[in-house]
Amino acid sequence: MKRAAVILGVVTLGVMSVAVRAESQNNGQPAQQNPPAAGQAAPAAGATQGAAAAPAGKRPPQAKTQPEFDAYKAAAANTDAAALEKASDDFATKFPDSELRVLLYKNTMRIYQSANNAEKTEAMGRKVLSFDADDPEALVIVAEVIAERTRDSDIDKDQRYGEAISMAQKATQTVDTDINVPAGTPQDKIDAYKSLLRSNAYSILGTIEFKKENYAGAQENLQKSIDAFPSNPDSVVILRLALALDKQGKYPEALKVANRAVEMTQDNTVIGTPARHERDRLQQLTGGAAPAPPQSPPKN
Repeated sequence: MKRAAVILGVVTLGVMSVAVRAESQNNGQPAQQNPPAAGQAAPAAGATQGAAAAPAGKRPPQAKTQPEFDAYKAAAANTDAAALEKASDDFATKFPDSELRVLLYKNTMRIYQSANNAEKTEAMGRKVLSFDADDPEALVIVAEVIAERTRDSDIDKDQRYGEAISMAQKATQTVDTDINVPAGTPQDKIDAYKSLLRSNAYSILGTIEFKKENYAGAQENLQKSIDAFPSNPDSVVILRLALALDKQGKYPEALKVANRAVEMTQDNTVIGTPARHERDRLQQLTGGAAPAPPQSPPKN
C-alpha cells in the first residue's frame, strides 16, 4: 500500500501489544497476564474505575503460554522477508492454534510488499486471510496486487477482478470493526490507519473500473479514495482521476485534477512525467489545439 508510514505507526503499537494469556493448569482459571502487554505499563492498584476504555475493535492477538510468546518474539525479530517467512512457518507448525500466527504472516506480507515482491505479498496476505478472513489490511493488500497484476489478456480476468472487488468492498466494511487496536493507541493514529485502508480500498475499486473502461464508476471510486484521506492524497489516484475524467470528455474538470497531480510530483518521475503529459494534452484540448493521445493509467 501507499503512504505506508501511517500503517507503520499503528503496526508498531500493535506488535508491541502482544500479551501472554496463561491458563492455570490446576483450576482452569485464567492466570494473571505475565508479562503485561509489551510496551504498556501495568495498571496502578485501584485504577480500574475511571480508566479509559480500550478503542473499539478486535482484541489484539495473545499468546497462551510463555514459551509461545518467547518463540513469537524470536520469529518476529527477523527482518529479512524470506527468513521471516520461514520463521513464521516454523512457528505455525510448532503452535498450530496460536493467535500470533496472523501477526507474523502480516509482517512478512508487509516486508515483501516493501520489496515489490507481488507474488509473495499476495501469498502472505492470503495466509493472513486464512486465519482472519475479515482483516482489512490483508484484504486491501491482496486486492491491490490482484488489481495491478491482472491484464486484459488474462483468461481469468473477470474472475480475478471479481475477487479483488469483493475483497476491497469487504475491507470498507471491516475497517471499522476488525482492526486489532491495542489499548492506549492514540485516536489520531487509529483514525489515520482506518482512513488509509478505506482510501486504498476505493482506489482499488476505481482502478478496476478504469481497466474495465467504466470511467464513470472509476471517477466515483477514485474520488471516494481521495475524500477518505484528504490530508494525505495519493498522486497516483489523483492522476487516475484526471484520466477517468478525460475519457468522459470532461476536459476542464480533468485539467484541474491533472494540475493537482503535477503540483504533487516532480518531473521525470514515474508519476510526474505522465501527469505533465496529461496536463499538456488537456491544455491543448481546452485551448483548441490538437490534442496529444491520452495517457495510460500509471502502475503502482
